[in-house]
Amino acid sequence: MVRHTVYTIKQASARTGLGAPLIRAWERRYGVVRPIRTPAGYRLYDEEAIRILLAMRGLLDTGWTASEAARAIGAGEIAVDAMTQAGSVEVQPAAAAANRNRLIDRFVSAAEATSAPDTEAAIDEILAAGSFEAIVDDLLLPAAAALGTSWAAGRMSVAAEHAASAAIARRLAAAFQAGAIPSRTAVVVGLPPGSRHELGAMAFAVALRRHGVGVLYLGPDVPVDAWVDIVQRTGARAAVIGVVTATDREPAMAVAEALNVVAGTIVALGGASASTPTDGPAGPIVLPSRVVEAATVIADVVRRRRA
Repeated sequence: MVRHTVYTIKQASARTGLGAPLIRAWERRYGVVRPIRTPAGYRLYDEEAIRILLAMRGLLDTGWTASEAARAIGAGEIAVDAMTQAGSVEVQPAAAAANRNRLIDRFVSAAEATSAPDTEAAIDEILAAGSFEAIVDDLLLPAAAALGTSWAAGRMSVAAEHAASAAIARRLAAAFQAGAIPSRTAVVVGLPPGSRHELGAMAFAVALRRHGVGVLYLGPDVPVDAWVDIVQRTGARAAVIGVVTATDREPAMAVAEALNVVAGTIVALGGASASTPTDGPAGPIVLPSRVVEAATVIADVVRRRRA
């Protein structure tokens, strides 16, 4: 009698690197796997299910949406066994880029039409495309940036752009709250005086909290003296100042210079326009432009300081 190996959902999660809630969501929403049920109702996954889940993860990591990946696998358009042999997942870059573009276009089109249900559904699709780390730099933030491009081209009103941006902000706030809340604030994150484009800073705060770092998110337009006060009150090990546009550089440097008086505080600048003067004494740390990489840098710095 041939015995087939089966795995509990906890074991399937460990073997695929996918969270159990995400596996259940894919089962419910797309029918991508159909686990065996024990008499007590527990799910059991066979080797074929594990291969399908790994193929889904591989497609999502390269930019496919969950719905597109599930449809392609179900239709036999994806060779699951070939994708997952030897633990490798290979997807054509052009196909991955096409899926990313299609998802972003769907979101922007919904925002241009001022359709709240379609906008929310498009954001759901983005967030279902993989882990936060897999989608934030290549899908979520590019989608937010595409709103500005559409507005500049005259295809979207200011109100519509604000509404769509606020929808993303709500999801980021929910993701931030979903993270474990450490007992001590290790890093404060926010924007300098006058700066209001906060989605990148919010995404960074989420990514850093997902590292298990205690983060206090201050939000936009934080006065210089308020930065100094909160760092002193919390005893934070680091302060990360968002620098979104060129006009943010001067106020960001004013915050950084003011924080120099707080002994032992690491000061870092993050964002598309982050830079420090090339002359004079060494300035604050300039973080990588990608959110995931920047969060990893600060998490490592904080851990070393703690050690």
